Amino acid sequence: WKPTFIDSVIPVDVQSIRYESSSGSMLTEDENVVSVQMEVQYRVVDPYRWTFAVTNPEMSLSQALDSAIRYVVGHSAMDDVLTDGREVTRQRVWEELEAILAPYNVGVAIIDMNFKDARPPEEVKDAFDDAISAQEDEQRFIREAEAYAREIEPRARGQVNRMNEEAQAYKERVILEAQGEVARFSELLPQFEKAPEVTRQRIYLETMEQVFSNTSKIMVDSGEGGNNIMYLPLDKIMEGQNSGSATINRMRNTLEGLQNVNSANNSGSRVTQPTTSSGLRSDSGRGGR
Repeated sequence: WKPTFIDSVIPVDVQSIRYESSSGSMLTEDENVVSVQMEVQYRVVDPYRWTFAVTNPEMSLSQALDSAIRYVVGHSAMDDVLTDGREVTRQRVWEELEAILAPYNVGVAIIDMNFKDARPPEEVKDAFDDAISAQEDEQRFIREAEAYAREIEPRARGQVNRMNEEAQAYKERVILEAQGEVARFSELLPQFEKAPEVTRQRIYLETMEQVFSNTSKIMVDSGEGGNNIMYLPLDKIMEGQNSGSATINRMRNTLEGLQNVNSANNSGSRVTQPTTSSGLRSDSGRGGR
């Protein structure tokens, strides 16, 4: 109730969210000109203050917003306003606007601040578009590199672990082989002390078996003073053999024949060996091959 012609009612909407925008060309800290447009969302929280604290609250809010934008842009570099510093600029304008409105106590609450547009002057717009595109490409390349690194790193770690395991296995195998060789020689030493010649001959034959098993042809010189060279076609010897034991026995017979020929050459005698089925031929004194 109000007395007519005495009191009046001034309705104030305290539920709706209101908007106020500001735009213009502004000078940045690095002396460049940019065009900025921002919009503030606010709501009236104190109808009395909104109505009587200032003469025109909408105009006061618009001027405060324009002042806050120009202050923040004037203390920022152009690249920050146009590219990756837009969010920081928006937040700083929000804080500056609240600081300007606080002494006036106009009864409003800032809901949000929207950075609607920020662009360079039309004369240099193409160059700035290229710069922004290059920065976007830079960020894209960085993300691709990070994704590639996340893909490669586990694979590299797996290779490192595999190499470490292989190295550890090789180490253990070599140690075990060395220990086995030591044990074998330790067992062989008493036998060698008892029968050195027999043991030496057996070791020689076993070693020659291992050497001959890795080659198919062997050339044997008859000695320092002789001109004869023996040819052992081991590939032919090993062909047609059904068992490894027969091949080994044949090789031993061949080695014994070589030793007899060498003994005859050293004593100055002339010895002629017929060609055997194994392909071994010795013709001493005529340079036979």
